[in-house]
Amino acid sequence: MSARSALRGPLLVLWFLSQGVLGFYLPGLAPVSFCEPATVGEGNAVPDCKSTIELFVNRLDSVESVLPYEYTAFDFCAVEAEKRPSENLGQVLFGERIEPSPYKFTFKKTEKCQLVCNKKYNTNLPTDKTYMDFLKKGMLLNYQHHWIVDNMPVTWCYDVEDGQKFCNPGFPIGCYVTEGGQPKDACVVNSDFSEKDTFYIFNHVDITIHYHVVETGELGARLVAAKMEPRSYKHTNADAPDCQGGPMFIKNKDSGDMKIPYTYSIAFVEDKKIRWASRWDYILESMPHTNIQWFSIMNSLVIVLFLSGMVAMIMLRTLHKDIARYNQMDSVEDAQEEFGWKLVHGDVFRPPRKGMLLSVFLGSGTQIFIMTFVTLFFACLGFLSPANRGALMTCAVVLWVLLGTPAGYVAARFYKSFGGEKWKTNVLLTAFLCPGVVFADFFLMNLILWWEGSSAAMPFGTLVAILALWFCISVPLTFIGAYFGFKRTGIEHPVRTNQIPRQIPEQSFYTKPLPGIVMGGILPFGCIFIQLFFILNSIWSHQMYYMFGFLFLVFIILVITCSEATILLCYFHLCAEDYHWQWRSFLTSGFTAVYFLVYAIHYFLSKLQITGLASTILYFGYTMIMTLIFFLFTGTIGFFACFWFVTKIYSVVKVD
Repeated sequence: MSARSALRGPLLVLWFLSQGVLGFYLPGLAPVSFCEPATVGEGNAVPDCKSTIELFVNRLDSVESVLPYEYTAFDFCAVEAEKRPSENLGQVLFGERIEPSPYKFTFKKTEKCQLVCNKKYNTNLPTDKTYMDFLKKGMLLNYQHHWIVDNMPVTWCYDVEDGQKFCNPGFPIGCYVTEGGQPKDACVVNSDFSEKDTFYIFNHVDITIHYHVVETGELGARLVAAKMEPRSYKHTNADAPDCQGGPMFIKNKDSGDMKIPYTYSIAFVEDKKIRWASRWDYILESMPHTNIQWFSIMNSLVIVLFLSGMVAMIMLRTLHKDIARYNQMDSVEDAQEEFGWKLVHGDVFRPPRKGMLLSVFLGSGTQIFIMTFVTLFFACLGFLSPANRGALMTCAVVLWVLLGTPAGYVAARFYKSFGGEKWKTNVLLTAFLCPGVVFADFFLMNLILWWEGSSAAMPFGTLVAILALWFCISVPLTFIGAYFGFKRTGIEHPVRTNQIPRQIPEQSFYTKPLPGIVMGGILPFGCIFIQLFFILNSIWSHQMYYMFGFLFLVFIILVITCSEATILLCYFHLCAEDYHWQWRSFLTSGFTAVYFLVYAIHYFLSKLQITGLASTILYFGYTMIMTLIFFLFTGTIGFFACFWFVTKIYSVVKVD
């Protein structure tokens, strides 16, 4: 079967999956116009102008737990008949579950204290008691609502330090005052929340929608912000609410009949300053991270300049002198007095031990490197902004699936250059080893999420779809890449390899493998650790990450730093007559992942408030996946940099 016909099958499978499971749109790119009901009709100048504003609800999450839950799990006001909006693969993987809600507004129609529903509970009934206990647990762990209007988060803006305002794209269910009278979380905002051992529920929201009228006057109005204030009202009459009375509270030890009315008020404000294209700016600008980001970039650039200076000094001065001296050695007596890195020219390209495993790691690392580069490039262009929910993860997964060919090709080429002959084992390990480890970890985490009833538990259909992407597309593409890799001639080295290995002399402490590997990961990690803080914040503290320009720049700096640090240490080891550079170069830059793991443990202990065994296991389970991916990514960079360096220096030296 030809390569073309072999490729046709996987591409057809990809096309069908893209039409079905992976079919996603780019929300937020097309503006929606809104008009008052009186102007919506057959004679309206704007045919697609809407008068009804729908509010959608997303899953609830907490900084004290890794487990997100669906909106309906807390027994809030819900609608049964309406169809849920479709979610893309990235949203499903991140546990997003967007649902319609009974909150529906008419454009420019102000409403006060409108009843949504009354929830009645009798704690003597097992079902009602379960719902009430779960609601209390949500308030105790500070679970947050996430509402969406016109594909834009409904934000809760409040004052923080130095008179600045922070706009949170979520708001709490409620809060708890401890038995000692200590208010927790949002209970500190209201002095009326003072009863001991009491839960206060935010059962009312004051929503303000800001809109911008298009200058032409023919396109209606566009929504540019949706802000809200959570409030707690007991109401004089729950069936005819008046938003009066004290806060709505539930004593921790109360039992019997309880009624919780949910209400809202809505107002509309015209805003002539904000344009639709920049409507997310007020949320992003409230996150004061830009100065820290520039500090991170400057810190990284200093490290890069230092390493670049060291590498330049070695390349231009030391290496230039060495090469000139070696090339001037004409006599046998001079050749016998060789020293330094030229002494090992007959062993420097000797195949490493465990060459099969190294080639498999290089194939998977190449796949991850290209995937990361392309994903960040598209993110910098704005295709994967926060408005495009789930697009970042969807893009990464689809790219990983399609990049099976370079993975198979690289693994096959290097395995062949290492003298390997078990090509079937090589291609199978490339296709299944690293992805299999990641999938096994992910599957175990998914079982825990399923057991806990979390919305992040992946549905069975999506799990089957991911397996189909892996087995039906990625694996065949890996086989195709390996086929072309093995068909090509082996990599030609500039010097011949001796039949008898040269004995490596006793090494000093700093040229031994372990100290060099441990030192090699420090500088690359120093370039990224500040950016790493914001990435971990976006994952575990549910903060928006939008600074992809900074991230792409840090990515480039990381690649340069890993390359230069590995080249430096490789040169020192070759001068010490140690020619085992293949694994050492991979592990030197790959050790950055160990520092990443240590930092993730420090972040868990010092920054997060996660409680519970399930959440702890999930945190470290997902962290191990990220560590493995980062290890393969950085290790591959180090190996290719060192491979280029070694090939370059030995290709310009005359060897007898």
